[in-house]
Amino acid sequence: MEKTNHIYPIFDRMMTRTDKEELLRQRGLMIWFTGLSGSGKSTVAIALERELHRQGFLCRILDGDNIRTGINNNLGFSAADRVENIRRIAEVGKLFVDTGIITLAAFISPSNEMRQMAASIIGEQDFVEVYINTPIETCEARDVKGLYAKARRGEIRDFTGVSAPFEAPEHPALSLDTSVLSLEESVNRLMEIILPKIRK
Repeated sequence: MEKTNHIYPIFDRMMTRTDKEELLRQRGLMIWFTGLSGSGKSTVAIALERELHRQGFLCRILDGDNIRTGINNNLGFSAADRVENIRRIAEVGKLFVDTGIITLAAFISPSNEMRQMAASIIGEQDFVEVYINTPIETCEARDVKGLYAKARRGEIRDFTGVSAPFEAPEHPALSLDTSVLSLEESVNRLMEIILPKIRK
C-alpha cells in the first residue's frame, strides 16, 4: 500500500493558553482601569499600551467607545444594562487574556460589585485593578465631552459622580491621580507592577 504523506492526524485538543503564551513570550493579564469620566483612564491606558508595545508586548485596549458602538450597541444605561455591559466586557477580556494578550480595560465600572464580577469572570490571578483617583473637580474642568455640564443641567440622568454614586475601589493594585502625576509618571508606576506579571 502506498504511503501517503499528505494526510494529517486530527488533533484531539485545542491549543492551550500556555501554548499561546509560549508563542508570544508573554503572560496574559487584564489591567482594569476604573475612575470617573474624565479622570484619565483611556489616556493612561493608551500611553501604557504604547510603552508595552515599544517593549515588545502584544496588547489590546477595550474602552467605552469601541465596545458601546460594537458588541454592546444594544445596551442602554439602565442599572441592568450597565451590569450587562461590564459582564460582556469581562467575558471578551477573558478571551484575550486566555490567548496570552495583555488587555487594558478602561471603564467607569462604578461599583465594587461590578468590578468584583469582572474579576471573578476573568480570574482573580489575572486581574489588576487600577484606580484613576483624579478629583471630580479636575475631571469636571476637563469635561472634554461636555458630559458634566449636561449632567448638571439635568440633561443626563444617573451620571456617575453627579447624580449617581461612584464607589472607590477597596484594595486597588495601584491608585493614580492624574491631576498630580504626569502621564510618564503614571505609566512608569504601572510598568513597575505589570512587568513582573507578564514576563515569561
